[in-house]
Amino acid sequence: MHSLLRSVAVLVGLGLTAVGASAQDRPNFLWLTIEDTSASAFSCYGNPDTRTPNVDALAARGIRFTQARATAPHCSPARSTIVSGTRATTWGTDWHRQAWPVPDDHFYLPRLLRAAGYFTSNNSKTDYNAVGFDELEKEVWDALGRRASYHDERRAKDQPFFAVFNSTITHLSRVRSHHLEGRRDFEGLSPDELTLPPHVPDLPEIRSDYGFHLEGVQDVDRWVGIFLDDLQEGGLAEDTIVFFYSDHGGCLPRGKGYPFESGFRVPLIVWVPERWQDLCGLPMGQTSNRLVGFEDLMPTVLTLAGLEVPAHCNGRDFLSKDATDKPWQFCFRTNHGKHYGPVRTVTDGRWKYIRSFIPYQPFGNWQNYQWGCPSHIAWHRAYHIGGDLQEPWLRHMLPHPAEMLFDLDADPWELDDLAGDPAQAERLTRMRGVLAHEMRTSRDLGLIPFSMRADGDDSPLVDRIDETHFPLEDLLSAAERASLGGPHERDAMARDLGHARPEFRYWAAVGLARLASQDQLGDLSSGRLEDMLRTAMAETNDEIAAQAAAALVFAGSTGPALERLADLMDGGSEAAASTLETLGTRIRPLAARLAESPATELAMPLLCLLGLADYSEAYGPNAGAEGLKVNQTRRKWEWPAPRGRR
Repeated sequence: MHSLLRSVAVLVGLGLTAVGASAQDRPNFLWLTIEDTSASAFSCYGNPDTRTPNVDALAARGIRFTQARATAPHCSPARSTIVSGTRATTWGTDWHRQAWPVPDDHFYLPRLLRAAGYFTSNNSKTDYNAVGFDELEKEVWDALGRRASYHDERRAKDQPFFAVFNSTITHLSRVRSHHLEGRRDFEGLSPDELTLPPHVPDLPEIRSDYGFHLEGVQDVDRWVGIFLDDLQEGGLAEDTIVFFYSDHGGCLPRGKGYPFESGFRVPLIVWVPERWQDLCGLPMGQTSNRLVGFEDLMPTVLTLAGLEVPAHCNGRDFLSKDATDKPWQFCFRTNHGKHYGPVRTVTDGRWKYIRSFIPYQPFGNWQNYQWGCPSHIAWHRAYHIGGDLQEPWLRHMLPHPAEMLFDLDADPWELDDLAGDPAQAERLTRMRGVLAHEMRTSRDLGLIPFSMRADGDDSPLVDRIDETHFPLEDLLSAAERASLGGPHERDAMARDLGHARPEFRYWAAVGLARLASQDQLGDLSSGRLEDMLRTAMAETNDEIAAQAAAALVFAGSTGPALERLADLMDGGSEAAASTLETLGTRIRPLAARLAESPATELAMPLLCLLGLADYSEAYGPNAGAEGLKVNQTRRKWEWPAPRGRR
């Protein structure tokens, strides 16, 4: 156990000669990475309930960034962005939990450090969303796995190192217990006394999950103390630049996986020892509101190591003497479990614009992994079964606007959407244009639906886009029209429904479904639109078929469309299951069929929202016992340790 006095003493010693002068000509880099934790969980970021003395002391001696964002609110696209110095949407590696071929020479930036003489180690998460990494890992990391460490005997004396350690102490699995039965008390944290963030409803399950998570945050603080001690005791402190950050936002509902600050905003603290502070353009012991995204982490390390940042990177150095403030930070969310719901955001630090491309899909749709947490189940139940949710928490379960605008200074929890305020019309237009331009400049591939990315080819998607002269800008325009276009663009959407390329047919169906959901589609028989939608609904591509069926259901042509969706779901289509959930109680005519569906995992959320199944049934007969074990266990916080033993 590391005391506050010892941790402060370690930090005071950082940067001073502890064992003697070092012969290194370049700094070391130590990345201490945690999971699923928002900046707001730490006392140095204003949390009134946690006690995080090691992290607070690191922040007091280093630089605490207040505008750092995980570029994606899920771990795999976030890590894809980090390792490549480029937002994952550029590579098409933005789909959480799906690996794709990548251009290897451009993707793995730690390889540049290794080639320049750095000892590179990673303990131990990769999770890059990239096919073929196993064949390249020895070119990227000198040491990878649970024993990986900067103490590795293969590291030469005075050889600089780049070391990554990833703690899972605060991962959502800590609270994924399905129920509250048998939950132990949390160290120094009483759920009833916690200051609950206002973006979630005040429910007992949410309070309990929050306390469980904050206990993990305090454990993370102890873990950080181990490394600060180790650097000092090993004579490495004076040569090691320390980065501390989380891979994305927190475990509470509307955090991890969602396009709000609670999903994107992370703690980021950087300590540069005195010997290397002449490399840094920001003073120690300060707070910085400089915009930082995950695409910027590796370019910053490369720059401080004296290496060039590859020209293809859309990340930039944020720390060296030559670093400058950037005007905008862009973030993305492509899917949330089975729900393909692409969202893009841009912020200048105060104002934040959110663009949702399938706005009739509620953000609060069931995500199978996260709904193993009592807090997520409770919110879902309160809406679908209890029916007593109030504003602003009701909105989470309903369709949302295609555009949202928030003043983060006045409204940090994004509860007051100003997109419809006439006083903000000019700002809204400007930020819409900034985002549209960036999506084209960065060649955003995230608007290509899942089934249309592989196309039977194992080459990187970004290469195929170039080689086939794919009309990417036209597709982005079609997706923008689908999400925001008015009734006057119905004919353009109808034309795209007959497009030769399936990507355009998909977004045409989305656009028509959105208009129908808003009662703006007009007469279906006009211009043979109903026949065209039925033709699209019969396509073998389940993503197109599901959206065309949704358009018909929203327009009132219910029977065959619902049956088509049920047929697709019974065959295992996640796209159809997602669409059925989005349709909400309109699917009640399918109740008997859903109860008999062979696709049990896909059908269960639908039965729960209709009140035909209990949430306790969703994860099988063993969920109760497994949850009891989670509730009674204190996760070990010492690992991974500096010397890599586990």
